[in-house]
Amino acid sequence: MGRGRQKAKHTKVARDLKYFSPDTNYNALQQELGGNPRLEEDLEKWADYIVPGDVEADDDEPESKTA
Repeated sequence: MGRGRQKAKHTKVARDLKYFSPDTNYNALQQELGGNPRLEEDLEKWADYIVPGDVEADDDEPESKTA
């Protein structure tokens, strides 16, 4: 296939994707974005594995040791 045909085909596909408007299922989207109802249970379960002092600080600057 020549470059002209190839470019025309890609342009057609891009245009089809740009203007494609599928039906949106807002109920499914709301459920997906609503979160996991078991999240609190999961967090409580894994909290036992956290070692105090093992969590690093969020500071951008490294800690300097001054004596």
